[in-house]
Amino acid sequence: MTATGTARAADPVRGTLDKAAGENFPVAPFFLPRAWRDDLMAVYGFARLVDDIGDGDLAPGGADARLLGVEGAEDRLALLDALEADLRRVFGATPRHPLLRRLQPTVRRRSLTPGPFLGLIAANRQDQLVKRYETYDDLLAYCELSANPVGRLVLAVTGTSTPERIRRSDAICTALQIVEHLQDVAEDLARDRVYLPAEDMRRFRVREADLALPTAGASVRALVAYEAQRARDLLHDGAPLVGSVQGRLRLLLAGFVAGGRAALRAIAAADYDVLPGPPRPGKVRLLREVGPTLRGEG
Repeated sequence: MTATGTARAADPVRGTLDKAAGENFPVAPFFLPRAWRDDLMAVYGFARLVDDIGDGDLAPGGADARLLGVEGAEDRLALLDALEADLRRVFGATPRHPLLRRLQPTVRRRSLTPGPFLGLIAANRQDQLVKRYETYDDLLAYCELSANPVGRLVLAVTGTSTPERIRRSDAICTALQIVEHLQDVAEDLARDRVYLPAEDMRRFRVREADLALPTAGASVRALVAYEAQRARDLLHDGAPLVGSVQGRLRLLLAGFVAGGRAALRAIAAADYDVLPGPPRPGKVRLLREVGPTLRGEG
């Protein structure tokens, strides 16, 4: 077992929350009010647990399965079913898993609804059953479950939800999901998942075998550049969300948009060759994107 796996077995809550430091984008940065940070970390803990189950990153039949009351279960769908049952306890009983017990006060304090949480579970169920996406619209429908609920929860936790803000937030979250897919083409293929739309692969004459090579050829680079522009356009559409709020929340949302833009610049700087490993921006590059985003530029 890896050191991470050992730490998680000893303390599933800490093992999950410690992953926040390695995320592409800030989860609950220091400059937010403590109450917001606590609630956002509670939401993050749930989202991370769902993804860890869906990606098969938990030890089969391990501590999390035991905490969810299905000790010995190795099937991911069974674990997701158990997690959904525990999520429903958050809204009316006492959850089994400590991460969901941690979430319960946030749900009550912020009047959160089950919908966004159920969406994240549905996305991970879909990952067990759907490995390829035929069209861009199909991928957008997946992002509606896998990414957009996170932005909606951020708005709900901070008490700033409006229909227009939700629309802008959805655009940003979908863009960030597409960026992550582009960074992780090789890793996803190793999991037998391809998030590049099949119709676009045919258009650029890219075969799955091309995605398994050590470096990308011209066709793969052209395809990645095309999908990156789609993400860039979505970020541009969502960016006015930043200017619609004030104070520390504005800085947080600017960080999300700036993180996406910085990641896209890193992908472009790699000449759209994402196969050797995920192109990731440094902190300096990210900080350089924050100022223009706060000023409504870009």
